[in-house]
Amino acid sequence: MGIIREPEGVDFVIQSKPLTEKQEKELSEFIAKRKLEIKKKSKKSTYTQHTV
Repeated sequence: MGIIREPEGVDFVIQSKPLTEKQEKELSEFIAKRKLEIKKKSKKSTYTQHTV
């Protein structure tokens, strides 16, 4: 996907609808869950050196 350039004299304005309280709560829960999953994955994939 490339960069979209605004033509001279034209402004692109992106405005989304406000989230409902239910949507905000669901989004917050999802983000918290994903952060935990990522944290667990990063702990598992850390390299430890074993001496023989």
